[in-house]
Amino acid sequence: MIIKNKYFRGLQKLPVIVLILFVSCSKKGSDNNTGGSTPVLSAEVTILANENKQVIQGFGCATVFAPPNTSSLINEEFDRLFGSGTGQVGLNLLRIRIASDDAWRATELNHAKAAIQRGAKVFASPWSPPARMKTNNNIIGGKLIPDSGAAYARYLNDFALYMASNGAPLYAVSVQNEPDWEPNYESCVWTATEMRDFLKDQGSLVTATRLMAPELVNNNQTYVNTILSDDAAAANLDIVGTHLYGGGIIENQLASNKGKEVWMTEHLDTNVTYTANLNTAIEIHECFTKANFNAYIWWYGKRFYGPIGQDGIITKRGYIISQFARFIKEGAVRLGSSANSRTDVLISAYRNGIKKVVVAINLGATDVKQKIIFQGTAVTSFIPYLTTSAKNAEQGSIIAISDNSFTYTIPGKSIVTLVEQ
Repeated sequence: MIIKNKYFRGLQKLPVIVLILFVSCSKKGSDNNTGGSTPVLSAEVTILANENKQVIQGFGCATVFAPPNTSSLINEEFDRLFGSGTGQVGLNLLRIRIASDDAWRATELNHAKAAIQRGAKVFASPWSPPARMKTNNNIIGGKLIPDSGAAYARYLNDFALYMASNGAPLYAVSVQNEPDWEPNYESCVWTATEMRDFLKDQGSLVTATRLMAPELVNNNQTYVNTILSDDAAAANLDIVGTHLYGGGIIENQLASNKGKEVWMTEHLDTNVTYTANLNTAIEIHECFTKANFNAYIWWYGKRFYGPIGQDGIITKRGYIISQFARFIKEGAVRLGSSANSRTDVLISAYRNGIKKVVVAINLGATDVKQKIIFQGTAVTSFIPYLTTSAKNAEQGSIIAISDNSFTYTIPGKSIVTLVEQ
């Protein structure tokens, strides 16, 4: 991540599921007798149940640089973040930091164990190799000494072994956090060629878990393609990681062609207005539908702009993330769909096992009477969960199916998730 001020940027800085997201808040009115204003707009979309897209690995947050008594999480907060019930966010991925300092390691170990106990997967990112392995003998700035490649690969592997031996096996380790960025805090710069050569020559030494790279600050396709174009380097890379502080939300076609999952492993927005929070929903939607990412990980789990605030209570952004994370679980498959007849209502659909989930975002201020048709599968009934400026993942009445379709009125500027029963 980019930390404007080192460790404290964060202080500044399987059913089928249908999810519907809207960007304005008005009274709720729908064909399922929820009451509210009479809709003046209508739309229609067809969910293509036989058109499988990417597998979704899940949603997560980070606890990196979380010193004791400052932002470490207590059990109740882990429950809120990683539980999938009412009033919980539904995350299943945790990002921790690889640190050589024993105190930091102990803190992150406790975080990892707590998340794993709640069914989450944990992956770890280093902000810098140990100072002894760097050209400037410092964890801030500098580069990896060319002859230290093998030692660094063993260092990453040893961290994975340490975590596993202490009851917290890692799903993956990353080579470097934001190698394309040289801030004045813990960091290390890698060119695309250097990252490619490390993966090609030393990647096979990381045997205790999967290997992720490059976790760029910007979603830089040229950098990633330099790695993936080398067959030997690509063979040692399991997950392509990227951040979204630049480069746009776009698909890496080469990663897709080579069968590599792409995870968005960090982004944040310190703006907490309702519009900014809804923009997070739009971002998640585009990460899955435009870029075909497999996972979405927010920055800090506990911050005023995160899923839970400094008081440990779920924020509006947390409820919006929950519209996806509570209902689209690990292993869900995104389904294809026709273009919605209204471009200001964004729709994505998923299948968890045999159940479907639909998520929709209404970008306009006016309620939309949205018809959802299912092709290639039979569906039963659905229950809506709605977040507006005044509601937080509020459960609605059951929606009956007629001719393998139903109509639901989506309030303006809101997000709704429709879950098959």
